[in-house]
Order: sequence, then structure tokens, then C-alpha cells
Amino acid sequence: MTTVLLAPDKFKGSLSAAGVAEALALGIADVAPDWVCVRAPIADGGDGTVDAAVAAGWERVPLDTTGPTGVPHTTSYARRGDAAVVELASAVGLELLPDGVPDALGATTFGLGTVIRHALEHGARSIVIGLGGSASTDGGAGMLQALGVRITDRAGEPVRPGGTALLQAARVDLAGLLPEARSARFTLACDVDNPLLGPHGAAAVYGPQKGAAASDVTLLDGALHTWADRVAEATGEDLRETPGAGAAGGTGFGAMAVLGAVPRPGVDIVLELADFAGKVRVADLVVTGEGSLDEQSLHGKAPVGVAAAARAAGVPVVAVAGRSTLTPEQIGAAGFRSARALSDLEPDAARSMAHAADLVRRIGRAIAADPQGA
Repeated sequence: MTTVLLAPDKFKGSLSAAGVAEALALGIADVAPDWVCVRAPIADGGDGTVDAAVAAGWERVPLDTTGPTGVPHTTSYARRGDAAVVELASAVGLELLPDGVPDALGATTFGLGTVIRHALEHGARSIVIGLGGSASTDGGAGMLQALGVRITDRAGEPVRPGGTALLQAARVDLAGLLPEARSARFTLACDVDNPLLGPHGAAAVYGPQKGAAASDVTLLDGALHTWADRVAEATGEDLRETPGAGAAGGTGFGAMAVLGAVPRPGVDIVLELADFAGKVRVADLVVTGEGSLDEQSLHGKAPVGVAAAARAAGVPVVAVAGRSTLTPEQIGAAGFRSARALSDLEPDAARSMAHAADLVRRIGRAIAADPQGA
């Protein structure tokens, strides 16, 4: 009996990771109904991380929060025992901007802090924070304000939300920080090593992706400089140069400096949440993938992390993607036996995305029909 471990990431814009795994399983069952398909949808620490935890048996906890511009919405996190998985993207991510209009200067992480606070107040003592998909550049200030930290101007008034408001920050008061946050263990799913400031920092590298013009980047970098000064005064430690401090608009900095968070590669965390090591030991084949298999995939993306873990267990790996721009040599070097793309079946991108489930199912059939050549 053949056991296949299905561990894809999402195909963004068309299928969730669970949807990809389901379509693959259906295709395999069409040809090889005696095969055992084990579903373990994954993510790289960004959007989809909570879904991956839920798919692995964690409890989904819904709650109301506010998005990057303060608009209320409902989100969720995952919980198991005293551990929780919180996702920045589903709380204050880019996709939650009203009408998709960026707010580079005013977007805040306050809603992320609301989710973290809920988890802490309901018993979480170990929290993973997935940092991908940020819409803001506020250094994690909003997140910390939601947890009780006071950030005031020279008149003693709270600074308003958003990155540039931090230019007015005169004092950071940690006295009101939620007691549970002081004792909890925080881990950041973080795949970048940018510092907080400068040409490689949060504002310069990621600000333009969030709608920041050149003049906005200068303002935001200056605001983060002020923020870093105030935080250092409050904590007695300066972490602005720490690798990963610039992650998610500086949210990495705020989490590390005030919450003592420790960064780790996102895919490593998700593989642990999904008990990938336990599942791959009984697998004969692993199928992973993502929407676009490209040069970026080779630098910390989920499928390559899956391939490395599977290879370490001696199990062959096949990649499935919406499209692939990698050469056969790159595919082999990344640890894949082969790679199959939906674009090979349907070259039109719009039709491929619209019919992704059917196309993935066809690839599942092909894998079952020729497992050695898959």
C-alpha cells in the first residue's frame, strides 16, 4: 500500500492549501483508490499559518478585531492547550485594506495586538506570531499599545496610530503591559533578516510595497528611529540592528524588544505544528507546492522547506505549482524529483486560476499513474 503525504502551500488567488491537498487526493483516488493520502497543508509563516495549524488538529478561535486602518472585522487564531498560533496577515494584513487602498503612513498593528491579548487572556502561555503580509510600518507599536503599553508625546497624550505618528513619541511606558505578556513565550515566524532602520530596513525595503512614496519612506524611517530610541530608553536594550527587526514593518522589532520574542524560519515552525516529521516517516511519497515556483521559492519558501525535511527522511518529493520558472537543474537542486505546473495543462493564467481545482486533480491522477516518473 502506497502512502502519499500531501503538504502543499496555498495557490494564492485560487486555492487554499487545504483545497490543493483535497484536489490532489481526489485525483490520486481516481487512479489509485487503494493509496492512502495523508493531508498536511502548510504555509511559510504568513497567511495560511493558522489554517495549517487547524488542519493539524488545533482548535480555531474566532474573535473580532480591527484591521490595519481600524475597520472592525472577524478573524481567528489557533489554540492547543496553552499554545496559540496568531497570524498578522489575517488581523492587519494587506488584504484587509478597505478597497485595497494602501495607508502607508497610518496603518497600524493594533488589531494584531488585540488577537494576541485575547489569546493571553484565555490561557495561552506560548504564542507563535506569523509575520507575513503586513500592511503597516509602525514598528509593532500598535500591537504593543493593544497589550497595554503607553506611547505618549511631550504633552503626555497618547500618540495616534500609524508609523509616522511615532515621530511624536516622547516616552514609552511599559508599566501597563499585560502581566500575561510578560511571562509568555513568543516565537516569530520570520523569514527575513532586515534590521529596523536604514537602506536595508523596514521602511526602505518594504515600505514601497505598502504604498510608500520616496518621501514617505524617509518619514517612516525617521519615525522608526525615534521609536527605537524610546524603546531602548524603556527597556535598557537596543535591538534595532537585530536581524529580523525590520520584519513586517518593524513588528519584529517591537515583539523582540518588548515581548522577548525569538525569530525562527516560518516553514520550520509550520512543519512542527503539522507534525511533518512524524507523518513523513510512514510516507512513500511527498507532494508539495505553491502557486508560483520560482527563484523566491528557493529562499525559505514552504515547498523547499518541505523538500529538505522529506529528503532528510529519505522520501522522494514532487512539486506542484500554478506555474514554474525554475530550470530542471534548479528543481533537482532544490530536492524535488520533478515539478508539474498547471500552466502546462492550461497556458491561459486566468483560466488556470479559475479551474485550479480541476487542474490539480488532473495532476493528482498523473502522479498516481506514474509515481516513479512523478
